[in-house]
Amino acid sequence: MPEKLHPNIEKVAAALEEHEVSGEIVVFAEATPTAATAAAQLGCEVGAIANSLVFDADGQPLLVLTSGAHRVDTDLIAQTVGAAKVKRATPEFVRAATGQVIGGVAPIGHPAPLRTLVDTWLERHEVVWAAAGHPHTVFPTSFAELVRITGGTPAQVER
Repeated sequence: MPEKLHPNIEKVAAALEEHEVSGEIVVFAEATPTAATAAAQLGCEVGAIANSLVFDADGQPLLVLTSGAHRVDTDLIAQTVGAAKVKRATPEFVRAATGQVIGGVAPIGHPAPLRTLVDTWLERHEVVWAAAGHPHTVFPTSFAELVRITGGTPAQVER
């Protein structure tokens, strides 16, 4: 990694160390803001990319770590978390909740812990890749480790 990292990457690196995650952060020359671009850079299946998507669940942030292989069903996750309405969060809402920008949101390293759902589809992959706080970064992990480090709830997030 370069000597001087973006502050968000440093926060995520510190959070990963605190949670005893052994996977090293990978920094790409080009941004990888989508599951498809990240998978292409890594040479893995798009389903092994854990997209960190923030939703507005009745005004509260809800982080959904979903496989890049499919889309989140907002009605299903609303039922799962007992929310009247779940909608995609605005970029401003995402940044306020995570301190990070869309396209680089990490599962951890936020100003405060977020209620988190972890897509059970990710369990199909031995290695799962998640963003590390910036659109140019990812780190390797696993489904079980994502659940552990986020305090998340395993859930089906698509029908």
